[in-house]
Amino acid sequence: MIRIKGLTKRFGTNTVLDNLDLEVREGERVVIIGPSGTGKSTLLRTLNFLEKPDEGVIRIGDVEVDAANASRKEQLALRRQTSFVFQNYALFANKTAIENIAEGLTTVRGWDREKAFAKAREILGTIGLADKEASYPSALSGGQQQRVGIGRAMASQAPLMLIDEPTSALDPEWIDEVLQLLKKVADERQTMLVVTHEMQFARDIADRVIFMDGGKFVEQGPPEQIFTDPKDPRMRAFLRKVL
Repeated sequence: MIRIKGLTKRFGTNTVLDNLDLEVREGERVVIIGPSGTGKSTLLRTLNFLEKPDEGVIRIGDVEVDAANASRKEQLALRRQTSFVFQNYALFANKTAIENIAEGLTTVRGWDREKAFAKAREILGTIGLADKEASYPSALSGGQQQRVGIGRAMASQAPLMLIDEPTSALDPEWIDEVLQLLKKVADERQTMLVVTHEMQFARDIADRVIFMDGGKFVEQGPPEQIFTDPKDPRMRAFLRKVL
C-alpha cells in the first residue's frame, strides 16, 4: 500500500533522512523508535509534504509522487491519502470539538454540514467525548484535546494514519487514555505509521518496529524480536536507556 524509495531530506548541510526505502502493507501497524533528533518526525512530515523532501519517490494507495518535481496538485493528492495526529493536537482554537472533527469532511471531502456533523457526532461517541461536542479546545484537558485530534484523523478515512509522538505534550495522567484510544483504532487494522517513545505501546500495537538513528533505518522486525533480541549495538544501547 505504501512504497518509499530513496527518500532524502536535508536542512542545510544536515541530512536528516538519508536515502530511505520502506514498504508497508495495507492494515500493517509500523512503529518507529529511536533517539531524539534522528529524523523520525521529519519522516512522517515528508510523507504528506508538511516538509518537502529533497529526493525520493512516495506512493500511498494509488497516488505516486516524485519529490524532486512534485506539483502542488500532486502534493495535495498525496496528502489526501493520509491523516495526521500531531504532538501538539493542532486543533482550531475557534472551533468546537464537533467542528474540529467535521472540518476536513466539509472542506476536503465536500460533505454538507449536516452529514459531516452526523459523522463527527458518531466519532465523538466512539472516542468518549459525546458530552463535549460544544466545547472549545481551551475548555478541554490535554488528553481530551488529543482524543479530538485522533477523532479528526479517524473522520478523514484516509488509507494511512500518521501519528507523531501522540503523548509527548501530555501530562502523565492523560497518557493512558490516549494510548488506549489509539490501541482501539489499531485493533480495527487501520494502516498506521507511528512515532513514539512509549515502548510498551509499541510492543502492544506494532506488527513491525523500525529503529532509526542518524537518518537511517538501522534495524527492523517484529516487536518480540526487536525488544528481546536486538542485533545492532546502537539498538541495544538505546533500549538499555529506555526500558
